[in-house]
Amino acid sequence: MEYIDNQEGLAALAKEAMTSRYVAIDTEFLREKTYYPNLCLVQLCTEGGTYVVDPFAVDDLGVLAPVFENEAAVKLFHAGTQDIEILYREVGAMPRPIFDVQVAAALLGQSYQAGLASLLSSFLGVNIKKSDSFTDWTRRPLAASQLSYAAEDVIYLPRLYEVMTTRLEELGRLHWLDDEFADMTNPENYEVDPYARYRRLKRGNQLSRKQMAAAREVAAWREVQAQRRDIPRKWVLSDEQVVEACKREATSIDELFMVRGVKQGMSTRDAREVAQLMKKAFASDESTWPKPDAPSQCEPNVDFPLDLMQALMRARSKETGIAMQTFGSHGDMALLARGHVEESALMKGWRRKIIGNDLVRLLEGRIRLGLNENELVVEEIL
Repeated sequence: MEYIDNQEGLAALAKEAMTSRYVAIDTEFLREKTYYPNLCLVQLCTEGGTYVVDPFAVDDLGVLAPVFENEAAVKLFHAGTQDIEILYREVGAMPRPIFDVQVAAALLGQSYQAGLASLLSSFLGVNIKKSDSFTDWTRRPLAASQLSYAAEDVIYLPRLYEVMTTRLEELGRLHWLDDEFADMTNPENYEVDPYARYRRLKRGNQLSRKQMAAAREVAAWREVQAQRRDIPRKWVLSDEQVVEACKREATSIDELFMVRGVKQGMSTRDAREVAQLMKKAFASDESTWPKPDAPSQCEPNVDFPLDLMQALMRARSKETGIAMQTFGSHGDMALLARGHVEESALMKGWRRKIIGNDLVRLLEGRIRLGLNENELVVEEIL
């Protein structure tokens, strides 16, 4: 393992990586006190060796951009979504093509969101200790145990990739992952829309449509402020404070300061701006108010269809060796049951072929479920 703490060493690594058929990548970061993740280490493994890069000591991570964009080399990750997000911001390039061993493992009989240590034990018989998982990666100098821990996150990924792709090929499942990996490297998924943030507010479903209009404005203002100051959004206003202010329909500083903790954490200037945003939102035309994501109360109860769908998914999970959670969530099933077919993840990519189409046929009454010696039987209805 080589520790790289200067720009010359990073440039040499980038040159060497351009000749490799694969580049395994991981990061160590902290984001407890910042809006943007504080990148502390970048680990890479190529055919030429294993490297741990200190972002604090190099001048420009952008020299890795050609490596990330080299279509001739597959970039290997484990649970890589956050790593990709951080590296896209820091390097300025999207790593492509990719292979994520955690995503692939779900198609090979492993539990949903399996950890790296579990995968290495299952597929390679390798046991690693994750004793530094809660270490402070910002401190320097780094201990030998920290560097060893960081290197282990990438050093075995190439072997794991080879074993997994061989098994996926044998099962005819290798290209099932293409759409999922393409989605993971879609830049649009890593661009923040401040005006969509209100949909993720805790207990935001307690708000009326008019109150949601105010929440949209306040949550967007909070997002921009957090980005500008590079602090966690909850340090500007917590979700609970945003929701409570909107429930109170606060349109003045005094009303806003009635919400617990707001007066202590917000300047008068900011409070005035937020109050004005809320006042404007409450006065806006009803046609511009957001519509709730939750199903309307007038939509039919789907408890019985969901029970049948779960039975079919459980049987298909047993048949294919694919973890049931990998097919889709309870919400994805509910979307199908309520007729929102194309919005459900169950109707995308390989999931549509393996389970989605049959779930639709079940709901349409074109197949039925029965029991034969305590085993589920799927019968066609002509």
